[in-house]
Amino acid sequence: MPFRSLGLDAKILHAVQDAGYTEPTPIQTAAIPPIIAGHDLIGIAQTGTGKTAAFTLPILTKLAAQPPGARRGTRVLVIAPTRELVVQIEENIRAYAKYLSLTVATVFGGVGENPQIRALRAGTDVVIACPGRLLDLLGRRNGDFSGLQFLVLDEADRMLDMGFLPSIRQIVRQVPKARQTLMFSATLSKEIEALTHEFQRTPKIVQIGRRANPAETVTQLVYEVPKHLKPALLLHLLRDPKMDMVLVFSRMKHGADRIARGLEQQGIRTGTLHSNRSQNQRLRALNDFKSGAVRVLVATDIAARGIDVDGISHVVNYDFPMHCEDYVHRIGRTGRANAIGDAISFVTPEDQGELRSLERFIGRGLVRKRAEGFNYSAAGAAPVEHFRGDRQQQRSHGQGGPQRPQRPGGGGRAAGGGNGRFGQR
Repeated sequence: MPFRSLGLDAKILHAVQDAGYTEPTPIQTAAIPPIIAGHDLIGIAQTGTGKTAAFTLPILTKLAAQPPGARRGTRVLVIAPTRELVVQIEENIRAYAKYLSLTVATVFGGVGENPQIRALRAGTDVVIACPGRLLDLLGRRNGDFSGLQFLVLDEADRMLDMGFLPSIRQIVRQVPKARQTLMFSATLSKEIEALTHEFQRTPKIVQIGRRANPAETVTQLVYEVPKHLKPALLLHLLRDPKMDMVLVFSRMKHGADRIARGLEQQGIRTGTLHSNRSQNQRLRALNDFKSGAVRVLVATDIAARGIDVDGISHVVNYDFPMHCEDYVHRIGRTGRANAIGDAISFVTPEDQGELRSLERFIGRGLVRKRAEGFNYSAAGAAPVEHFRGDRQQQRSHGQGGPQRPQRPGGGGRAAGGGNGRFGQR
């Protein structure tokens, strides 16, 4: 089914064609017609299936049909959990609205608020916001939402997990009740179903795929490994040139920094993404990852919903996720839009209980694998402390300079082997 059969405005279709898309995804096919028809909607689909376009394209179509004189304040408000997701939604909206006369602005923390205040006071047509900063600015009487027509809650389940529900409720109380409300989520939990009754009016429910089922195009593997050998195993796996765009998940912010330092010490270009990084640092890390300037991006779960990067070859759960839903969203960063990807999870003896819970949650057992050529019994292997970048330990275990990992158009290969020791730079 082509996009032109979904009832989209001709200017939107032109922009979609410019973006290189010809066939809508299942969530787009199912969601766009009822949104254009004016229904509230709850859309459930796996990550990487095109949910952003599923709500963006029909909203823009309805805005395109309105005469310019109908504008009064902000007409569209999209709320998302992370800065990265806000920026990516903005990029998509600007691309699809390139032939429309619309203004678009973002609102999130970590950057100066004055441009955001000016945008809200000007009555920007489309505002994409994180709930915390938006609520703060609204509390100081910035913005006019009296004419709001569309409210979108994207990654609703993640916003619940992050504790944003009270803020969202306060925001919703400040927008008109006579609006069209769209809610999108990767999972449909009882809490999400309860929100549909609170925020929506007889919504249409569109669900693509099985509930809580990771993307079918992702190969999921488990590497059982003692905790102290995880740094060495990661380096060993990164020797494979096929691991050319790798997203590594750490449970803690300081752990992400430690992993990144250890990889950099081995000559593996690495970026870091977590909430202690400034907005500029986070955007730079994402852009470097997208462009190939860094081969590995180490992130905490703040990035599990916010990264929409094509071509991620591997996701590595360096630390096993604390919640089953986090696993689903982490591995959804690869294998996006029916592409092929690999998800590797390091599982220590302490993680076995969580692994069994995950397998029950997703309804399948995960394949156990051992890394070929890796010494699992190395009694003298370097402990996890070597990812802390301790210079004294580096000197005592120095093995010479590292080699750079191979990237398309570059030379060398990733350093590191099964002994877990990091070379001195």
